[in-house]
Amino acid sequence: MSYKYELHCHTASVSMCGKVEPERIVDLHREHGYNGIVLTDHYSELTFYKRHLFAPQKETEFFLAPYRRLLEYCEGTDFTVLLGVELRFYAHAADFLIYGIDEDFLYNCGNMMLWNGVRLRREVHKAGGLVFQAHPFRGYILGRNHLVIDGVEVFNGKNSREANEKAKAWAQKYGKLVSSGSDFHREEHIGKGGIITETPIKTNSDLVNILKSGDFRLVENY
Repeated sequence: MSYKYELHCHTASVSMCGKVEPERIVDLHREHGYNGIVLTDHYSELTFYKRHLFAPQKETEFFLAPYRRLLEYCEGTDFTVLLGVELRFYAHAADFLIYGIDEDFLYNCGNMMLWNGVRLRREVHKAGGLVFQAHPFRGYILGRNHLVIDGVEVFNGKNSREANEKAKAWAQKYGKLVSSGSDFHREEHIGKGGIITETPIKTNSDLVNILKSGDFRLVENY
């Protein structure tokens, strides 16, 4: 038996570019044969700027709200919902997918937008997680640095084939882990990316171990 998971997904509740509410996201993914998702809402100035000064406790509650809604919505089912982040620093336009972290990490991290890549990787590793660069060859992306990441999103459902092929070559050149994600924002993005595994992913540890092992197939639907 195989299992399919979405690793790059945004909600309308947090990401200003997201257009689908959390519960509908789960329903769509179940309809398309997914066994779980990682919520990776944008943790960026675009997410928080309308909320005035960044107050860590308040902003963390805001950021976690859709994740908590889905934990309740999926309770008693076999559908997995894990917490992730797509982070962009104030300093430059590069996006980082963070996997394997929990609510306590977000409550204790302060404002991650003030960090740099070195600190990000250090803190995420302390928490047992991984850092992947999202869509590194999308047109506006800056700050590609293989030294501060564990892996590369080598397929992104919103990227061109050329950009994804460049990402694959970059990951291979530096021996990085790989991932695939739909970069789900709208209903029409469903089913483009993700990973297919032979064992279920139920916890952050499961996800991190699978990504480290490379024991999965990439979903790559253009």
